[in-house]
Amino acid sequence: MLAHVPSALNHLCQMLMELKARRAVPWRYIELSIVVVSKLNACAYCVASHSPVLATENLSAAAIAQLPNGDHPDFDDVDRLVIEYATLVTQSSGRIPERVFERLRLHFSEAQIVELTLRIALTGFFNRFNDALSIDDGVAAAALGELSFHPATMETSHD
Repeated sequence: MLAHVPSALNHLCQMLMELKARRAVPWRYIELSIVVVSKLNACAYCVASHSPVLATENLSAAAIAQLPNGDHPDFDDVDRLVIEYATLVTQSSGRIPERVFERLRLHFSEAQIVELTLRIALTGFFNRFNDALSIDDGVAAAALGELSFHPATMETSHD
């Protein structure tokens, strides 16, 4: 779809490729935040696209399935912080407590926090863009099986 607006396609794709090549933020945290945000926004396409990538970061299917709940033993303290931050940026970006940033600074540089925030916000953009233009022919939703996600309760269930 972005090919209809070549400058958007060129700039967004180039930026994403450059960020990926830099690897300034560990890939586990990028993919973790993408899946969390996509689940919160109920974007089946993005969840289906990024959950397998997250699985390559040594997280079990059970841990990924329960996101954005970070109580699974596969998640360490930094994972839980990234999950919390991705949730806050997605649901209450103007009301993130300073203590969250203080905790982030224990594990990430200022540049990494900015990049993580950028990737979280871009995920929200892509979620809405994909959903608004119906960039899923049902295959992604079907790939998620019978598992459905309920953003209001932040729970998963089998329908």
